[in-house]
Amino acid sequence: MKKILKILGAVLLVAVFVVVTLVAYLTIDEYKPEAVEQVEIIGTAGNPTVTGKEYTFATWNIGYGALGDNADFFMDGGKMVYSADESRVRENLSEIAKRVDAINPDFLVMQELDRNSSRSYFIDELERLKSEGESDVFKYQSSFAPNFNVSFVPLPVPPIGRVLAGETTYSSHETSLAERVALPCPFKWPLRTFNLKRCLLVTRYPVEESDRELVIINLHLEAYDSGEGKIAQTNMLKELMDNEVAKGNYIIVAGDFNQTFSNIDLSKYPVLEGKWEAGIINTEDFSSTFSFLYDDTYPTCRSLDRVLIDAEDKSPESFQYYMLDGCIVSDNIQVNHVETINTEFKCSDHNPVVVKFVLKSE
Repeated sequence: MKKILKILGAVLLVAVFVVVTLVAYLTIDEYKPEAVEQVEIIGTAGNPTVTGKEYTFATWNIGYGALGDNADFFMDGGKMVYSADESRVRENLSEIAKRVDAINPDFLVMQELDRNSSRSYFIDELERLKSEGESDVFKYQSSFAPNFNVSFVPLPVPPIGRVLAGETTYSSHETSLAERVALPCPFKWPLRTFNLKRCLLVTRYPVEESDRELVIINLHLEAYDSGEGKIAQTNMLKELMDNEVAKGNYIIVAGDFNQTFSNIDLSKYPVLEGKWEAGIINTEDFSSTFSFLYDDTYPTCRSLDRVLIDAEDKSPESFQYYMLDGCIVSDNIQVNHVETINTEFKCSDHNPVVVKFVLKSE
């Protein structure tokens, strides 16, 4: 009996030692970005940005190339941690590049793009899309802001492992500045050490024959907190938007809000029993200077609690869909068209949203 107790005690001691060592390592290694950091602008400067000309803008959460129609995900009620093999990740990225080429945007913002992650087999997706895509948006400048940078995520089993992921903005127009703006993190130590550090990727484009700028804010707001994080992040976003409008700049805010605009009728994509319910961004809390853009012809996101291709009934009455992706624009921008592109969620759990717009000369 004493021998068994000694063995159990030794096992417990080793387990405690491993946990303490891991927590200490993650604490020392924790990604701690500054409030505002200038990020590298990669590539050759493109065309000048002008008033009076129609441009095409797109936003797309690409699910790090691994959340296609064959995937579910453990954080959303599914079972998978690694949701695609390397061949499927490459297939998804190729399909994403083809879809972008078909849209042919002048400005493109992406979320959940991996650059060095176990879950996507360490493919640098920023560069991979550049090599796969043929449209001009991939040929000129891009910038990347990490929001998930952890040497080893220890959960679940098997563990997620190494992650370097974030937001990327591509453009065929000259970029003068790109900055990573840190958002409030709702998580406490030790969860904070291996969690996302949300941010805004703010890129600036000089408007020719003007002292104003087109300011594009690429975002991916909190998903897995109790709600306080989303509110704090949205309030900080609102303050930044108001500051830029006061300067007379043109503002486009776009990405995965992980919330739904209050001006959207949700009856088309009802919340099914037991499913995650998105928070609401009250558009009336923002200045009337801004318009909230969406197209609900198709949902922008699908739930990852189940594999989509295995579902017998894919209707909104049986499968959970959301409207989480969209754009906010200032009133000195004329919006000509808004469209959610139906990809049938083949290569990502989100659909791209496209906006055609003109900068007013005023």
